[in-house]
Amino acid sequence: MLTSVRSLVAATLIAGSALAATPAFAEETDPPSDITVTGSVALVTDYRFRGLSLSGGDFAVQGSVQVNHSSGLYAGTWASSLEQDALDIYGSTEVDIYAGWTGKISSGLTADVGLLYYVYPGGSFGDGNVFEPYASLTAAFGPASAKFGINYAWKQDSLGGDDNVYLYTDWSLAIPDTPVTVTAHAGYTDGALSPKLLTLAGTGGGWDYSLSASATLYKGLSIGVAYIGVDGRSIDGFSNDTVVGTLKYSF
Repeated sequence: MLTSVRSLVAATLIAGSALAATPAFAEETDPPSDITVTGSVALVTDYRFRGLSLSGGDFAVQGSVQVNHSSGLYAGTWASSLEQDALDIYGSTEVDIYAGWTGKISSGLTADVGLLYYVYPGGSFGDGNVFEPYASLTAAFGPASAKFGINYAWKQDSLGGDDNVYLYTDWSLAIPDTPVTVTAHAGYTDGALSPKLLTLAGTGGGWDYSLSASATLYKGLSIGVAYIGVDGRSIDGFSNDTVVGTLKYSF
């Protein structure tokens, strides 16, 4: 193996010398790739999903990888650690698999449609996996943007034979001449995943809301803080109002 490595290095040096005087036309004319890969790794002080904690009010580690095509098509996966639930339906890990399309449909207006599949590979009792199509529109106004979206899960065994709809809006503002972005969020859940139903406060739908700020520290490294609240009974470590911190690296 060592001899092969030495031979490879020698051949590379000889080829490099022969080509040193030749302009790198190929590099200058190569078209950009139609496919890009993005991703992130994050540490959060609490994993809140639509206002409710899925990590028992404790820290969670999260990460994602997404493959993007220049046509607007994309596919990816996102994962997070969870609190081990008492019934062992969800286990200690959530893995979301998704695919969709995003693109501009008019000046300043972007659409995003796709399908999410929530998977709980660590669960050993019952079925917690859920399919959920989604769609959203985002309008940009200079440094500000407004997003309106809907996620709908049809009737599935993992939802107790019921369905669920989630309507939400996000309003963001990138503060000029600073690395800071502030975001206000409001969402309404009706169906099997209603916060009122899950906290035994009633059978109707319920709201979740948050106000957050994030700042880029260096290149892909950012920090964030969010105040999060949700309808229903206030249960410590699950549905109580809280402040969540995030440290994230995106690539």
